[in-house]
Amino acid sequence: MRKNFVEELRWRGMLAQMMPGTEELLQKEMVTAYLGTDPTADSLHIGHLCGIMMLRHLQRCGHKPIILVGGATGMIGDPSGKSQERNLLNDETLRHNQECIKAQVAKFLDFESKDENAAEMVNNYDWMKNFTFLDFAREVGKHITVNYMMAKDSVQQRLNGTARDGLSFTEFTYQLLQGYDFLYLYQHKGVKLQLGGNDQWGNMTTGTELIRRTLGNEVETFALTCPLITKSDGKKFGKTESGNIWLDPKRTTPYKFYQFWLNVSDEDAERYIKIFTSLDKETIDALIEEHRQDPGRRVLQRRLAEEVTVMVHSQADLDMAIEASNILFGKATKEALERLDEQTFLDVFDGVEHHEISRDQLGQPAIELFTSAAPVFPSKGEMRKMVQGGGVSLNKEKLTDPQRPVTADDLIDGKYLLAQKGKKSYYLLIVR
Repeated sequence: MRKNFVEELRWRGMLAQMMPGTEELLQKEMVTAYLGTDPTADSLHIGHLCGIMMLRHLQRCGHKPIILVGGATGMIGDPSGKSQERNLLNDETLRHNQECIKAQVAKFLDFESKDENAAEMVNNYDWMKNFTFLDFAREVGKHITVNYMMAKDSVQQRLNGTARDGLSFTEFTYQLLQGYDFLYLYQHKGVKLQLGGNDQWGNMTTGTELIRRTLGNEVETFALTCPLITKSDGKKFGKTESGNIWLDPKRTTPYKFYQFWLNVSDEDAERYIKIFTSLDKETIDALIEEHRQDPGRRVLQRRLAEEVTVMVHSQADLDMAIEASNILFGKATKEALERLDEQTFLDVFDGVEHHEISRDQLGQPAIELFTSAAPVFPSKGEMRKMVQGGGVSLNKEKLTDPQRPVTADDLIDGKYLLAQKGKKSYYLLIVR
């Protein structure tokens, strides 16, 4: 008996709406389903994760997932989302982005499986690039009326002035292009189901309508959406003050990635652990119960952060993220500091007071450096007192003599010194 994909999404809070008959189809046969993603960057961010997790659950329930990279549609812009049209990408950039995205998605889906439900990646640029405007008008445009297209919420919002620039013809045709993708994939890959975010519902149903009008009423295709994920305060999920949380470790370090999940609210943690992990219902229910008994231990957030970091990055990256997290709040050594790559080191001490000193100030006694060169202490007397009490550290090592020279050998990554007063006051000295 095939595991029920719709039921899996339902208990996880990942089901927004679906066309009648979708659940019955999925129970009856192995279904090939696709989800589109936009290749305008060479990395996905966590806003894409709900869709990718839908594909992961689909494959685990015995169905075949196809991820479509919108090389053609990504050149145009989707009126249901951004108010600005997108920039045209060249072929080389598109291919590069596609390969990077595939490598990320391969951590969630099995592309190498010998089974018939192995995952696939396709790019709609491959079938759109030689499709002439005349062919498009004849084969696609004649089947869908302007009245039908105008009725879509995404089009209405743009026409009614919620966006300054109105709606270009290019964007207006977006739903026909997305609809044609579904038709093409039905004809060439046997795709019967499209998955996506709930903001895509209008475009997705245009696809099922195009297939019906092109191939006849007896051809049935389906659409299923997940809700748009928000935070409990209503703000957009996945955005921080510094921008998106990316899956690429060069854009968002595993430490920062781990910290994002670790710091979500209790209410969000209960929702996110169902959506963004593959843990089963029993495990999650037990974790939620344990968390409610003692919210201060943040059991849910820790498990969520661990699961997602390992899935997106690796166990080694998780270990380093946890070690980096302990540097600020627990015992750590100079070796632990030196093990961090520079970006992670800077992320850890992002909120710490920074001071710049020049390289020629090295070689001075610590007491001069931490009072005159950088205002770590307001006076030498206070620093001497604190050193005597064992309350001063340099690079996580206790400072026992205020006259000890601070030299280039003390630098971390060749340019940083970390001074610590008491347990929680840190100062990062950057040597220029």
